[in-house]
Formats: sequence, C-alpha cells, structure tokens
Amino acid sequence: METLNLLFITWDPPTELFRVGEVAVRWYSIMWIIGLLLAYATVRRLYKQQGIADEKFDPLFVYCFIGILVGARLGHCLLYDPGYFLSHPIEMCLPIRKDALGAWHYTGYSGLASHGGTLGLMLALWFYVRRYKISILRVLDNIAIATPLTAAFIRFGNLMNSEIVGKVTNWFGGFIFVQNGDVFPRYPAQLMEGLYYLILFPIMWIIYRRGWKGVGSGFFFGFVLTMIFVFRFFIEMIKEVQEPWELSMVEKIGLDQGQLLSIPFVLIGLYFLVIYPRRKSTQSLNEKK
Repeated sequence: METLNLLFITWDPPTELFRVGEVAVRWYSIMWIIGLLLAYATVRRLYKQQGIADEKFDPLFVYCFIGILVGARLGHCLLYDPGYFLSHPIEMCLPIRKDALGAWHYTGYSGLASHGGTLGLMLALWFYVRRYKISILRVLDNIAIATPLTAAFIRFGNLMNSEIVGKVTNWFGGFIFVQNGDVFPRYPAQLMEGLYYLILFPIMWIIYRRGWKGVGSGFFFGFVLTMIFVFRFFIEMIKEVQEPWELSMVEKIGLDQGQLLSIPFVLIGLYFLVIYPRRKSTQSLNEKK
C-alpha cells in the first residue's frame, strides 16, 4: 500500500496483478502492453491518414515488438551486466533463472534497457522497409510520433517495480521505496520521466496535425531522439546508478552508463533536425540548376 504524509510518499505497491501457478502477471508487463497498444493504435491512425495500405501496416507491429523486446533485453544484459549474462546465455534469452539448487524458475524479463530497445527498434525498421518498400524516414517519423506513449508507460512500470530509483532527497513529494528496504525518500525519477514523455506526445501530435512539419522529412525522428535522450542525460543526474561498477565510471569521466549511451542518440537526433534538412535543401537547389 502507499501512504502519504506532508513531505513524502511511502511507496509499496504490489508488483503482481495476479498469478497462475509459478507464472505471475506483473504490473510492469501490463504497462508495457498498454504502451505498445497505444503506439499501435496511433501508428495505425497515421498510416490510414497517409493512405498507406493495411497490408503494409499489419507486419509493422510484429517487427517493432520483436525489435524493441530483443534490443532492450540484449541491451541490458550486454551493456549493464555482461559478465553474468555471457556466462548464463540461457537467462539472457529466456525469462528464467536457475537458483542455488539448480532448479529453473520463471522470472519474467526483469532487465530491459531503453537504449538497447531504441537500437533494436531502428534495426527492425530497417528490415521492415527493405521488405515492404516504404520510405525509411516516413516509417521512422510515424513511429517517433507514437514513441513517447510507450516510453511513458514503461517508466510507470518501473515505478510499480520500485526500480530505476532516484537519489536520496528532502524534496517535497519524494518516494520511500519500501520494497528496496529504504527508510528515506528518493526522487521519483521514473514518474518524472513518464510524465515528461506524456507531455511530449501531444506536442508532437500538434506539430503533425497542424502540418508544421511533414512526415517523411526526418523531423519527428530527430525531434523525439533529441528530446528523449537530452532529458534522459540530465535526469540521470538525480538517479542512482543501476549497476555498482558505474560508480567508478562516474568518478573517472563524470558520466554514468545511461548518460554515455544517450550521447550518440542525441547526435543522431540533432543530425536529422539540423544537418539533414540543410543537405536536402542544398541538394534540391543543385538539381534545379
């Protein structure tokens, strides 16, 4: 249960919605499903508005789902705990874990990294456009418009799991994550990220609906990468590191793994916001000469 006093929130929600035998349906999984379904509905609407055939839309969800899930899982395993998972490859691929007695147990995919999910999605979309002959920038822009919805609900899932927590704070509204053994409040970094993404989505939708920027220009793809990962870079400053070895990284270079991995995505986003339009404009002028 959650309790509220004048200064902070005691956060101790159930992580499971229900259980069937050893298989538990967790709130985290439900949040993922909600986020993906909202993105699915949004992109379907965009495809219809742009006159793209249904037979080209239907496979898109499969490509996206596989790309995000595989990329997010491999991203967490290889970027945050490679030593363990490379020596336990079955646990990297399947949602199970062996206990000290050698028995396997269903655990669900408890480790998923947003950077890996983003990279996996981009790779999956590359295969998709090659197969269905659609402009890569049109597909990326359409997916980008819906991306904040999925990102928001994933972070709400992290909140329900009491994971990816913030640093200790005396800030009004700090959360005490009881399941982590905390007795002091922390920044609710997951909630802050989720709310930011919910605000970002209507901004992108308004830009699209009012025709300020066209789909297929690369604008929405660049905009969402820049806005999400710039925010991610700065909010990492109030988060606890996800793995202990990141502490030495912070001491050496002043950045944790999440910040370091955000930089390439910000650069890609800025390329499509600033450099790509200029190159395209220059190319168009040269063709007219």
